[in-house]
Amino acid sequence: MIAYITFINMFVPLSTDVYLPTLPQMGNYFAASEFLVGLTLTIFFFTFAVSMVLFGPLSDKFGRRPILIFGAATYTAASIACANAANIYLLLAGRFFQAIGSGAMITVSTAVIKDCFRGRLMTKILAITQALGVIAPMAAPIVGGVLLTFTDWRGAFMLLTFLGAANLIVALLFCETLSEHKRYRGDVLHSLTLLFEAARKKYFMSVLVMFALLSAPFMAYLSSSAFIYVEQFKLSAQEYSWFFAANASASIAGPILYLRLKNSLSNVQLLRLCFVTAAASGLLVLNVGNSGAAIFLLSFLPFTVIGAVARPFAMQLLLLEAKDHVGTAASVINFVPTLFGSLGMMLGTLPWGNFVDGLGLIILSATALSIALWLLIRLGRFGSAGGGASDVTQ
Repeated sequence: MIAYITFINMFVPLSTDVYLPTLPQMGNYFAASEFLVGLTLTIFFFTFAVSMVLFGPLSDKFGRRPILIFGAATYTAASIACANAANIYLLLAGRFFQAIGSGAMITVSTAVIKDCFRGRLMTKILAITQALGVIAPMAAPIVGGVLLTFTDWRGAFMLLTFLGAANLIVALLFCETLSEHKRYRGDVLHSLTLLFEAARKKYFMSVLVMFALLSAPFMAYLSSSAFIYVEQFKLSAQEYSWFFAANASASIAGPILYLRLKNSLSNVQLLRLCFVTAAASGLLVLNVGNSGAAIFLLSFLPFTVIGAVARPFAMQLLLLEAKDHVGTAASVINFVPTLFGSLGMMLGTLPWGNFVDGLGLIILSATALSIALWLLIRLGRFGSAGGGASDVTQ
């Protein structure tokens, strides 16, 4: 089960990172602007965010298995469409349906963790799946760079087709984890009202937005990294893939570091560490990031690591706040960071003139907003936590 959850969680980074080295080539092939090529990333993440919101309540009503099968089948068919796209607009359409399939799968994977695990074991499982999930963003750009040596950008989407088909086979063998008596009994339309119930929980939503703000800069990096390394620093697609993989590999340390820090630091102390590290990384990117590819990598690395610490930290706090309708809560927990990530992607590919300076400003702005929201939470403007373990004010 843990291995399969990890595999499902790999599909989103695989769907983006494996074709990142080909972005400049795709722009030339389709005669499309950097913004339009970057839109293949943005439309994926925005649609992915919205689809998670819809599939969460549906998984609470119909169970996890049918939603998972639908997602795997849709993803596989869309990957075939992307690989055979004749123009940039057909590729965007394929990415739209890839995102719908991904949203269904990720919502189920998060809900299954709460279905199957409890307490400290759940904390460990969250950290393990986050750590193992780093394998995809670490390996994907390297694989994408290798694929470019004997094929073009279409090869990346053929690989995603193969992985999607393998996932569909396993999904058909998946055993349901949500028993009948725990499912939502209302009709389909009313099941969507569960989303509004989750959104009305002020403390839950404020903590979620606080962490989601920290996801925007990383996605801005994701959308602009190929242009930074290939166009600004003049690296080849293969060299870029190694630099990207080096940054992604640092994410492995995040969940491991989180498990260690969780035992010695309070929630407030851990949050302060996240904020200070993020701000320091933003200042480094802004002041020395233009010095070269290696300096830029080292400047952004602290943000990558602390972001990997924040993800399981946020997931645990928010799942502890979710007392019922876990599928809906999981969809909201995944939706908001992805929505902010989509915004980060759009900001990352704006015509800054200098993508490195733009990224530094995005990091500092997002961190400042996150700190401001946390201070408001501490003042009690959004109520209090449902349980002591999920309180970010002590």
